[in-house]
Amino acid sequence: MSGDLLNEDQIARLFDQAAKGRLKTEVQIASHPTRRARGLRTIDFQHPTKFTADQERRIKRALEQFCRTANRRLSAELRVDVEIEVIDVMQLTWFNAHAQIPYDSVCGVIDGGDASEARMLLSAEQSLVVNFVERLLGGTQTARERKLTDIDLVVARRFFHALTEELSLVWEELSRTELELLRLDSQPESANVANASEPTLALVMEGKLEKLSSTVVLLVPYRSAGGVASAFGHEDDAARDPRIAEAVDAALREVSVPVRAEVAATTLRLDEVLALRPGDVVTFDTPVERGMTLMADQVPVHRVQPGRCGRWRAVQVAETLREAAR
Repeated sequence: MSGDLLNEDQIARLFDQAAKGRLKTEVQIASHPTRRARGLRTIDFQHPTKFTADQERRIKRALEQFCRTANRRLSAELRVDVEIEVIDVMQLTWFNAHAQIPYDSVCGVIDGGDASEARMLLSAEQSLVVNFVERLLGGTQTARERKLTDIDLVVARRFFHALTEELSLVWEELSRTELELLRLDSQPESANVANASEPTLALVMEGKLEKLSSTVVLLVPYRSAGGVASAFGHEDDAARDPRIAEAVDAALREVSVPVRAEVAATTLRLDEVLALRPGDVVTFDTPVERGMTLMADQVPVHRVQPGRCGRWRAVQVAETLREAAR
């Protein structure tokens, strides 16, 4: 077939071939090029962007401070080195963030009070919790992983209570909200505090107790931290303490700055500099009436006139340069 359209005989022949089952499966496309399809934009709903970059940084810094204080407290209680550090920060949906929790973890549901309605989830692998329980009860060796009993969960609540108290100290600085441990769940599947599609900040930490390494995860849903996010997402100028600005200004005024009087400047080739001898005159492209320039470090500040004050050389300020006044 030639051309883009079929005549009546060609159409009839195609129907006849189709009726007899001899229609060719390969169909020749028209000779002209096909129209290019519009580009598609791929949106990954597993990685929302509800938390701003500034909010992520502030929460991460607060969590790093929490790790330092928690390390000191747990090490003192257990009389063994304990180290918790942040290793990753991800913004996911609640479903995918919850999947970051290891299957054998113990979860603590944290409440921020009726005012903020904050619900967060703090999880720790069972191996870390078991060793905390054993150490707190007087054990000195690394405990083997086992199923937690009801008594173990009562003692483990002290572990999560200690972490919640240290986390509350840094969280209160961000949102003026205190945190409280509500309950423990030995099954991560039953520890849900948000909808599956809720944007959630997953902060993954590594907990080390001697040679044992475990995963600790803090999940912060956006809806639960809505009031908190607005508190540290931006600063209110009216809420700034004027005494802070005065203190900074007073401290800066005590900084020493080198000041010099510069006559003028010019550029010479290296052979011209080497050829200079005593008695030679170097001219500058600066009129004498312009005087000298007072420099604060590398910044020109004033136009000055040279003179003396007693036995000392001195300059008198004649004009303030516009560049320095800006």
